[in-house]
Amino acid sequence: MAADFRTLRVTTGTEHCLAKTIDYYFTTVSPWSYLGHARFAQLLAKYGAIAKVKPVDYGRIFPVSGGLPLKQRAPQRQAYRLVDLARWRDALGVPITLEPKFFPAPPEAASLLIIATDHAHGTPAAMDMALALFRACWVEDRNVADTETLRAIASGAGRDPDQLMSVDAVAAAKTKYAAYTQEAIDRGVFGAPSYVIEGQIFWGQDRLDFVERALAA
Repeated sequence: MAADFRTLRVTTGTEHCLAKTIDYYFTTVSPWSYLGHARFAQLLAKYGAIAKVKPVDYGRIFPVSGGLPLKQRAPQRQAYRLVDLARWRDALGVPITLEPKFFPAPPEAASLLIIATDHAHGTPAAMDMALALFRACWVEDRNVADTETLRAIASGAGRDPDQLMSVDAVAAAKTKYAAYTQEAIDRGVFGAPSYVIEGQIFWGQDRLDFVERALAA
């Protein structure tokens, strides 16, 4: 199903238009999602676009899309990934630990926290929570699969961990996590991050220039 448009006024003088909606598929254990996250947020603000924040399970997506977990990739691909991450780190000026202590941490608990934040507090809060989790994994060497670590991250982001990690909140988030993942599979998403605008998939933070062109059109 193509990304829809929601009625939101974006005002420039007396001119009004509909804001474009972007479905944002990612996982907190993707360094590429982290490297693109802040720039993506800047594009949303610049163009008055609306993000639908959708963490997904690439453990389900890879087997049906030809992808492989990092440790199953050929050694030369693993080595080149580190080289490329360093290039992007330097080009963007974004701090990143190339081989964090707790990578790859199981991503589900962090994903559920983002989804619960989105449900309770809305998209901007979910984007902020995702950034806090990215930084925890990729800069601060924290274990984003650990419950107490997640509670501390939620508190540090100004949110109530008891609310976001309650039994009911987690159950609702699990349902959405599964639905988002199936939706991504059905739409042909195969990598992280992926940005979907009007049915078009833009895969990778290095495609954000094309995302901007789509938003400006």
